[in-house]
Amino acid sequence: MQHLDLQVIERALAWAREGETVWLCTVLATFGSSPREPGSWLVARGDGRHVGSLSGGCVEEDFLARLCDGEFDRPVTVLRYGDPDAPQGARVALPCGGVLEVLIERLPPDSPTLVHLEVVHATLLGRRRLMRCVDLASGVHHFLDDPGPGPRVVRDGERGTVQMRIAPAARLIVAGISPVSQYCVQFAQALGFEVIVCDPREEVHRDFAVPGVEVQAVLPSQFIASGACHAATAVVALTHDPRIDDLAMIEAVRTPAFYIGVMGSRRTSEARAERLRRSGGLSEANIARLHMPIGLDLGSKTPAEIALAVMADIVRMQRGRSRDAL
Repeated sequence: MQHLDLQVIERALAWAREGETVWLCTVLATFGSSPREPGSWLVARGDGRHVGSLSGGCVEEDFLARLCDGEFDRPVTVLRYGDPDAPQGARVALPCGGVLEVLIERLPPDSPTLVHLEVVHATLLGRRRLMRCVDLASGVHHFLDDPGPGPRVVRDGERGTVQMRIAPAARLIVAGISPVSQYCVQFAQALGFEVIVCDPREEVHRDFAVPGVEVQAVLPSQFIASGACHAATAVVALTHDPRIDDLAMIEAVRTPAFYIGVMGSRRTSEARAERLRRSGGLSEANIARLHMPIGLDLGSKTPAEIALAVMADIVRMQRGRSRDAL
């Protein structure tokens, strides 16, 4: 899940708590080229205010115009955009030539809606993985435990239901501010990560300013140890300062983070591994979890190139691709 998904649900919760009916839109399926993958969300209210994205422009404009005209008063509606044989969405032809299927749920501001959105919100914050199930005839929804890896959206034509996987929103914890950190944060934001930067050094904070990024003026190891990592978290140490990087690695291997990496040459990485065994008490299994040197071997030289290699490797791990498969 992307950080944008978390923003969508937080806004949906806020509007519902204010007594507003909300319309939660989910991309069910894409055929051909599409800028948003199945499971992506947009939430809107009756006056057209919205958060999230379905296609990058044309679909949102059509949906919001129809919403403001009073359409979508049923509990659930399914539209197919870009399909000339589907009259409900036929007035929009996608520029990419693809087809987009969208689930639209009308959620009144009542107690069941609030409870439902609160469960989704807690799941995105890392509590556990769930399957969100919606009856396409009645709009009735409930949750099931996620049985394991699989497609983000599963359609059951016989039962007339759709099941959507909900997992913690992708998070990047950056241990230490450096020139590489600056670019890494920007790339991560563009890729949909929630980004948190930790550095106790007040003097480096002045030169670090990226809108929308949370900065914690504490040792990264302290923040990591506070329970900040879940299974969709990546931790990267990018300072070349062992006092920051080593301690962050020692704490990160105790968490379920899916990616843990630290910057440095091969020689530096070998020395760090020995130091972490000797002084940090890390086992060989712990050491094996650390990506060091960090990132894909792109021959990177500049801070921007190193950051690109780091984020490319993180995306590779997210998608379950081995280095040999690249």
